Amino acid sequence: MPFHCWIQVRQELVEEYEQVRSIVNTLESFKTDKPVDLPSTRPEDYMRDPAVWPPPTPAEHRPPAQVKRPATGVKPQRKDSPGMQHQHRGAAGKGQPSSKSDRPTGRDPRNPKVKEEKGKNAQEGATEGELKKFDDTGYDSDLVNVLERDIVSRNPNVHWNDIADLEDAKKLLREAVVLPMWMPDFFRGIRRPWKGVLMVGPPGTGKTMLAKAVATECGTTFFNISSSTLTSKYRGESEKLVRLLFEMARFYAPTTIFIDEIDSICGRRGTSDEHEASRRVKSELLVQMDGVGGATENDDPSKMVMVLAATNFPWDIDEALRRRLEKRIYIPLPTVKGRVDLLRISLREVEVSPDVDLAVIAEKMEDYSGADITNICRDASMMAMRRRIQGLSPEEIRALSKDELQMPVTMEDFEIALRKISKSVSAADLKKYEAWMNEFGSV
Repeated sequence: MPFHCWIQVRQELVEEYEQVRSIVNTLESFKTDKPVDLPSTRPEDYMRDPAVWPPPTPAEHRPPAQVKRPATGVKPQRKDSPGMQHQHRGAAGKGQPSSKSDRPTGRDPRNPKVKEEKGKNAQEGATEGELKKFDDTGYDSDLVNVLERDIVSRNPNVHWNDIADLEDAKKLLREAVVLPMWMPDFFRGIRRPWKGVLMVGPPGTGKTMLAKAVATECGTTFFNISSSTLTSKYRGESEKLVRLLFEMARFYAPTTIFIDEIDSICGRRGTSDEHEASRRVKSELLVQMDGVGGATENDDPSKMVMVLAATNFPWDIDEALRRRLEKRIYIPLPTVKGRVDLLRISLREVEVSPDVDLAVIAEKMEDYSGADITNICRDASMMAMRRRIQGLSPEEIRALSKDELQMPVTMEDFEIALRKISKSVSAADLKKYEAWMNEFGSV
């Protein structure tokens, strides 16, 4: 553009600036009697490079309510004023935007110092009323979100009293998991806590409930893991999930990692039907479990990570994993006393007829698991409702009130339920569990 054109543009801008100034002063005259002047800085004072000088914002594009000035007659610098824009641009050079390196970066996976400082700040910044947030620097944020959303549970809210019977298992879990958290100075050296605990037993005996009770009593963060959580269709993604899981567990320590149905994740290696991806996941899991360990003289007891595992098929577990799960506990079927306690817990929200004898019912449920007893209680509690709605039309059923359906459970209801529901654990399975515990048990 020729030089005389620049001079003409400059002159037009100066005229427009004078018009805007006049309009602003007119608007201010309606608000206060004191004259308010715009800054005395003229465009000529700072317009050294016309190519980067922005035009002023027209007054008609701003609502009158936003044009506010202090009563002292001094106009503060606005972010969008010409002078401020020129100063902002001048700080980065002649119209050149400031480089990204001048601004602090939130993530730099290649710089370990950034990750270390950021993680330290995240831990120091978490006060007592706040929950710590895992620093995902260097990790896939999608994987972190999956573990945060689907796995982390900071209060399972299951206590020992919610679990009937299993006194021996509770005692062993207190000694292996809970007491090291309560007495960290004692459990050091050769008395260090166990690396892992394996709970073995038939289905429905309360292994998951025991793990949640351990997490509640310890006050630890609870990770409930299944095979689907650590499985991905992308190559190498499952190993990353395993490693990320243990990294998050160390960050949220003290932590309890509960791996349910661990035989589906870490079965025997070297079999003909084993896939390469499955073998890599097992290897990563074994390496991470070796790196967890218990508290030693130099470790912080509050950073303990305990691995709990449960399985219905202990004979399918890899030998190396069995070695890392140092404490192996058998969770048996409930005894007669345990069955009475289970019946009482299951029926505490249901009205029971005076003729119901829980001891007699418990005697009839020999070799029933805890899940089987719960199913019988549920079925018996619905017998009265089934009799009440028999022969009624859908409209009449919807018209029934809650009080009409709240009828007590009778002894006859339990007898009908016992005839309909059989036990789910066979005698042959019980013999296999007892044989495995005699060979590999560690109670």
